[in-house]
Amino acid sequence: MFTVEQIKAAHSKVRSGEDFPTYIKEIKSLGVTHYEAYVTDGHIDYHGGNNHTARVPAKYDSLVIADSPKREEFRSELTAHQQGKTDFLTFIKMCAAFGIEKWEISMDKMTCTYFDRAGNEVLVEEIPQ
Repeated sequence: MFTVEQIKAAHSKVRSGEDFPTYIKEIKSLGVTHYEAYVTDGHIDYHGGNNHTARVPAKYDSLVIADSPKREEFRSELTAHQQGKTDFLTFIKMCAAFGIEKWEISMDKMTCTYFDRAGNEVLVEEIPQ
C-alpha cells in the first residue's frame, strides 16, 4: 500500500495546476483510488483498496470558508490556476473566499468534484488523461 511519503514525493513535483494531471496519474499508479482535500487546513485523506487510508496532516493555519459558493468567480479563477497563472496557496485562499470547502478526486471516474460547506456539488470536472 502507498504511504504518506510516496504521496508527498509525487506532490513535490507539482508547481502549478498544469502539473495536476501528471500528479494524478502518478498517485493512481501507487494504488490511490480516491482522495479528499480540505481547504480549511490543507489536510488530505488518500484512500486505496482494503480500506487503506493515508492522511497527510494540515499544511497551514485554518482558513475560514465562505458560507455560500460564488460559482462563476470560482470557475474563472480555477481556469487561471489550471493554466499555471497562480500558485497553490493562492488557489487555496481563492477556494476559501469563494465558498469551496473541499474537493474529491475519483481515480475511477477521473473527475474532480468541488463541494461547498453544505456538501453540495459546486463543480465537477474531468481530469485530462
